Amino acid sequence: MEPQTPVTVGIILLSQTVVGVLGNSSLLLHYLVLYFTRCRVRHTDLILQHLIVANLLNLLCRGIPQTVSAFTLKYFLSDIGCKLLFTLHRVGRGVSTYSTCLLSIFQAITNSSGNSRWAELKVKAPRYIDSFACLSWILYLLLNALFPMYVSGNRNSTNFTSLKGLGYCLMSFLAAFLTLPDAMFVGLKLWTSSSMVLILHRHKSSSESRATKTILALVSTFVSFYTLSCIFHCWLTLISNPKWFVVHMGAIVTGCFPAASPFLLLSQDFRFCFTCSVLICFLNKSSTQFFM
Repeated sequence: MEPQTPVTVGIILLSQTVVGVLGNSSLLLHYLVLYFTRCRVRHTDLILQHLIVANLLNLLCRGIPQTVSAFTLKYFLSDIGCKLLFTLHRVGRGVSTYSTCLLSIFQAITNSSGNSRWAELKVKAPRYIDSFACLSWILYLLLNALFPMYVSGNRNSTNFTSLKGLGYCLMSFLAAFLTLPDAMFVGLKLWTSSSMVLILHRHKSSSESRATKTILALVSTFVSFYTLSCIFHCWLTLISNPKWFVVHMGAIVTGCFPAASPFLLLSQDFRFCFTCSVLICFLNKSSTQFFM
């Protein structure tokens, strides 16, 4: 018999999912307004748009089923539904890791001195942002092509020697080895972030300092929650019969970055005031026409 999950955990998961979806949707709307009004768009905005979509995948494909599971409706997904949602979650999580890494690398190149060996790359980098951002989806779709083999929605499955219950799906401990590419990107983020910190220390009046600080804050937030998520994931993998606390706390920590990152970005983007003004004018105009 499955142990009962406290209602508080379900409320936390539901709140996190709703707030995260609203935050990412608002950020996506912000970029759409900037695009259609032909406002000044930064090179990093395209990477952030991929990050937003990845965050939404994370929240919808992991947050919603985990929330339903927390409210005592256990293992409600079919085998196909379980494999599909968990694979999409893995792709979203991977693209989120890749996107923050790409942001960190691009900003480090942008901040590099014009006389350094990065000078030529600094000129060419903006041309390839679109290609590298789109490459992340192809890369993680390929990396996770085998992931459905290690996930099952059938509680009576005998395909695996060891299955871990996640409340709505069953996962083999072998799936942990598919996360190794993420560790490489996290290492790259730490290296490029260190170089950005040194650049900020030397050039405190740099015109790119605001954008650099925002990306550093984003990367720091990601690495912090990613580390905590890995700890819970290892805990879940190593113990034979994980408690509800490990399973649901792991899900809450995993959802923290997708839920928090849009608010961090919006708070640091002065153009958001312009977006709000455009939307208010549009709504006022629409209401005036409606009542005429």
